[in-house]
Amino acid sequence: MPELRKDPILGRWIIIAQERGKRPTDFLVQEAKVKGGFCPLCPGNEKTTPDEVLVYGRTQGHSNTPGWDLRVVPNKYPALVIEGELDKQGEGLYDRMNGIGAHEVIIECPHHEQKFSDLPADKMILTFRAFRDRIRDLAKDDRFSYVMVFKNFGKAAGASLEHSHSQLVALPILPRMVSSELDGSLSYYKYKDRCVFCDIIRQEIQQDIRLVCENSHFVTVAPFAPRSPFEMWIMPRHHNSNYANQDEDSLQALTAIFSESLRRLDACIPNVPYNFVLHTQPLRSGPLEHYHWHFEIVPKLTSIAGFEWGTGFYINPIPPEDTCKYLKEIQLQA
Repeated sequence: MPELRKDPILGRWIIIAQERGKRPTDFLVQEAKVKGGFCPLCPGNEKTTPDEVLVYGRTQGHSNTPGWDLRVVPNKYPALVIEGELDKQGEGLYDRMNGIGAHEVIIECPHHEQKFSDLPADKMILTFRAFRDRIRDLAKDDRFSYVMVFKNFGKAAGASLEHSHSQLVALPILPRMVSSELDGSLSYYKYKDRCVFCDIIRQEIQQDIRLVCENSHFVTVAPFAPRSPFEMWIMPRHHNSNYANQDEDSLQALTAIFSESLRRLDACIPNVPYNFVLHTQPLRSGPLEHYHWHFEIVPKLTSIAGFEWGTGFYINPIPPEDTCKYLKEIQLQA
């Protein structure tokens, strides 16, 4: 029988349509053909992108030249622009402001064909370090309220370039999803005097039915009410609301568990398109006792259609307990 499950943070309802009986082999994804041709993110083409705002690995030579391990550049076609003032205005019952923000591209490695999940640890960590360092820098601009970090992998997940990259958008307002998450976790904290994320982590470790993997600093869980098959959340074991606070030990542990989680996913469903998003506290808000920063990895395996748009419900054809079982059964090579 189908089952309705409620997300304990957002109050969002999910339908687990177990009678559809999906297995990993039912989600096989055809490998995308490499198009080839000119790539603005490849070494040697640095002059075709806006000037880099952060670079790791280049030890000599000028900026915007080859020899780098990771580059961060402004998006050539930004959703928001960094120059100007917000100029908030009202027009009757409507509100508007200028589209001020920052939109940046994190070029995760110089090799065009290399997937993020295949990066060695000493290269993958650069991406998580770049996220931290760019958030810290953009937090100095008092026009910005929040920094959204995300990655689209695969055409179905919205990736427009083959070369491995992620993106960052600094926003002058707090996104509705983040605001709802903060409100939901605060409501839980006021009622129980505990962080809902900390409670989730404790319960998932104790029950061990949705715990995909763990290390001394982090856990990866299949959430109780997942929007998508094989959805995973990566959360720090110890309470922390601000991703920008991560030290090098934490970044190394995050890299290890992120790599393991993605390799397990890729082994279950090769070439699966996915999005991952960093959820962290608003800029300059100070430590939050009720909130817990985390990453959400959401494979693009189901479609959003009329029912989902009309109700806000998601239909998932496989319970998270089953996806966790499949993910844990994978034998990874060292």
